[in-house]
Amino acid sequence: MMNTMTYRGYTAGMTFDPEDKIIVGRVLNVDDIIAFHGESVAEFETNFHMVIDDYVAACKSLGGAAEKPASGKLMLRVAPDIHAAALKAAARSGVSLNKWAEQALSMASRKSPSPRALQAEPNPSPKRVRSGLRPTRAA
Repeated sequence: MMNTMTYRGYTAGMTFDPEDKIIVGRVLNVDDIIAFHGESVAEFETNFHMVIDDYVAACKSLGGAAEKPASGKLMLRVAPDIHAAALKAAARSGVSLNKWAEQALSMASRKSPSPRALQAEPNPSPKRVRSGLRPTRAA
């Protein structure tokens, strides 16, 4: 079991180091390495808040935005036929649509798409949008 603590949307994992008798923390779900420690839970929490505040301030002073961890909530709009097919596929797999979509997104995000796959397909009909997304309107 991993204990965690949250501050300003960031979550830190807590691990006890018995050799040094400290609680070691690392901010989870961001690419940047943000680590700290404390000799007590109170000191750990204080140091966690301090490193997050320092991280956000450092990113701002460098002209960038601090990386925010993903919330795990994803809202999608898809064509009704795709939605229906996904529901059926999830049922066949014996899992919820959320779990099925998570597995599909996980597999898809680990694939390395070819440069050609990254190019947008031309829309064959202005009235029908294949992706299920609404077409943008010209200004």
